[in-house]
Amino acid sequence: MLRAVDWITGAAGDLLALAAPVDCVCCGAEDRHLCATCAGRIRQITRHPFRAEGGAPALMDVSGTVLLPVVAAGVYRDELAQALLSFKRNGQYQLGCSLGRALAEAVRAAAGGNGGFLLVPVPTSTGAYLSRGFSPVHLLLRETARRLPGVRVADCLSKARPSVLQLPGGQKGLGRGARTQRVRGSMKVRPRACARVAGRHCIIIDDVLTTGATVGEAARALHAAGAVVRGAVVLAATRAPDSRMSGGAAVPSVPATQDLEKNKPGKDE
Repeated sequence: MLRAVDWITGAAGDLLALAAPVDCVCCGAEDRHLCATCAGRIRQITRHPFRAEGGAPALMDVSGTVLLPVVAAGVYRDELAQALLSFKRNGQYQLGCSLGRALAEAVRAAAGGNGGFLLVPVPTSTGAYLSRGFSPVHLLLRETARRLPGVRVADCLSKARPSVLQLPGGQKGLGRGARTQRVRGSMKVRPRACARVAGRHCIIIDDVLTTGATVGEAARALHAAGAVVRGAVVLAATRAPDSRMSGGAAVPSVPATQDLEKNKPGKDE
């Protein structure tokens, strides 16, 4: 059924290209937002989801202990990075299909065949939503959930307050300590959703993993609401996988008593 839907979508895209010519966002080829060659490259880049928290300093303590396990679909580079950037700017449906497929495979790798968990998207900032008119993570997750029958989405996180540190370009250019300081206390579980996540196993969903400060804050908010945070899944990680943690390993459960406040930066950061 999914293959049939993808074929129909592709055919519709070909017809639309006749009326409104477009170029591939990666290579510039005519007629498609994402040509077959570049779509194949994205599938190749995301063929082997990997454990990515080792490259996110906010998710590891000084002894190397994992505070929050994360699985990434691929490394943020080449066609994957170009497609994701274009999708975040314009939200093209064709790009969403390809990227959502990759994210779904990463969720499967993270779940390790287990079910009964909730996928929780990281909320977008108000400013970003107003400028784009949509939330990229939520659009990706909609496509991902379509490919994972039986998996439930819990859109329960919201922004708790405006960020104290207001800089152009969001978190771009910020170091680990500044990113963590910016997002600390910035998320909460909506009061009406607390009962829905309390005691439930949750996997956090985001688009890009950099320092890990954002998914760490999401985990803190869910933990405070009584959820059992099993880990996070992202579409792309900015650092290549550590050979010791690669291979699409399943995300282990995070103990309900884990203190996610350990994500706070030290004084030398």
